[in-house]
Amino acid sequence: MRRLSVLLFLSLLSGAGMQAHGEPPAAAGGSDPLQKFFQLYRYLDRFYIDQVDADALIGGAVEGMLGRLDPHSAYITAEEMQGVDASFDGEFSGIGVEFNILRDTLIVVNTIAGGPAERVGMQPNDRIVRIDMLDAVGLTRAQVPGLLRGKRGTRVEIDVVRRGLPTLLHFVVERDRIPLNTIDAAYSDDGIGYIKVNRFGRTTVSEFREAYRKLGKPRQLILDLRGNGGGLLEQAIEMAGFFLPRGARIVSTEGRAVAEMSYSASSDGEALGSELVVLIDEGSASASEIVAGAVQDWDRGVVIGRPSFGKGLVQRQVRFDDGSAARITVARYHTPSGRVIQRPYENGNRRQYYLDHLRRYDDAACDSLDAAAPLYRTLHAGRIVHGDGGIRPDILVEADTVGYSPYYATLIRRGVVGDYATAYLEKERARLEAEYPAEELFVVGYAVDDAMLRGLVAEGEQRGIAFDEEDFAVSASRMRVQLKALVAQRLFGTGAYYRVVNPVSGEAYSRAVALLRDWEHLGRPLLEPGNAASAY
Repeated sequence: MRRLSVLLFLSLLSGAGMQAHGEPPAAAGGSDPLQKFFQLYRYLDRFYIDQVDADALIGGAVEGMLGRLDPHSAYITAEEMQGVDASFDGEFSGIGVEFNILRDTLIVVNTIAGGPAERVGMQPNDRIVRIDMLDAVGLTRAQVPGLLRGKRGTRVEIDVVRRGLPTLLHFVVERDRIPLNTIDAAYSDDGIGYIKVNRFGRTTVSEFREAYRKLGKPRQLILDLRGNGGGLLEQAIEMAGFFLPRGARIVSTEGRAVAEMSYSASSDGEALGSELVVLIDEGSASASEIVAGAVQDWDRGVVIGRPSFGKGLVQRQVRFDDGSAARITVARYHTPSGRVIQRPYENGNRRQYYLDHLRRYDDAACDSLDAAAPLYRTLHAGRIVHGDGGIRPDILVEADTVGYSPYYATLIRRGVVGDYATAYLEKERARLEAEYPAEELFVVGYAVDDAMLRGLVAEGEQRGIAFDEEDFAVSASRMRVQLKALVAQRLFGTGAYYRVVNPVSGEAYSRAVALLRDWEHLGRPLLEPGNAASAY
């Protein structure tokens, strides 16, 4: 597009072609940049060699315009906005199944309890072969949601093959609201509660409150915000307020053309007296950083993990008539101590911005960042915390690379591990459900045997991935954990996945549990005066 613009402007300067069609010269003395844009569009629409797609052209221009600004101002197409709205709203309209594609076949992994598919009798392991009049064999993963989702109350006809039955089963499913949960897991282990939040949507705090109460309002809690890219500001404020006293400032904003705002806890938080650990990593951004920053600045809990992303720009969303939208940055977030959450950036240089993001997770780079970072003090104990963007944990842990190898990484990237777990469940689900009727029994009693690992290796070889004995020896234990976790997820839900993975994968969770189990000696001292954040 840039090349097209350059060539077109050269033609305009020469006057060739335009004069032949009677186009009058541009008015002299015009300096309004918008006139340049409108004039160029008129020329393109009238004289370009092919028919101009106005929607694509204007969309590209808007995208290019925003690309010259900060890294988080962005253009969102109408199609993308549908997914964004569903994510924030916490629901969509569909049939209520979790699915996977295995060897060109669409397989129902699970039906959502009480959802439309379950109500008509669809079951896990059903193979969907037709959706309305469309042959479902060979569909890609990206094509399926558009066929199964739709307006609430509309119907979709589905044919399935079920193991053990000689004929197709035909279902007529009426689409209905399907919740998109923002809480991935909530469980208690020896009195320590664990809640993982995957994003901040409109239902997050209500989900969180319900999970916290179902766990019996645990006195000790791990709040896992790793990989949580953020979401709605008001939900982050309310969640932070869950742990803070009335009147405690949570976050403030300042911008060139918008009024400065400050947000505080409206009442004493329900978990005000709990002993708290917050887990963050390089994927924790925006709303996650607001929560972690408020907890850290008020010395309310211990933050463990990796430095967060450093996304602290406030966007205002502008909706267009065609359903698309633009997110425009209007302000910056500040933590209660005054730290700017947004890390430094150069307008229009997004590539360098994300390269810098990757560099922050090298342990040596963390030390160099600290040397130049401005220092702040927490508001209760006066501990030293670092500025310069993002939230640096009180306890830093190294990246979890134990058990990874190029061979295992290839199996993961090619989808072999997930597909193998799906195929295994297709054969063994009935036996496993009978042997392990409860999640707790499965987590404690089930183990991945050598035969499963040999099956995984064979599946990889069938998919063109050569067996690597040395890498296999490095990764075998991690493969066992991952396979068990995936089977647990397909049997009992996402929470079961984390119950399997957390205790044996990664130092952050283990450090959090150890700290809470000896809070008086390991946890509380970190929040007392004279202690600086960031200890190994």
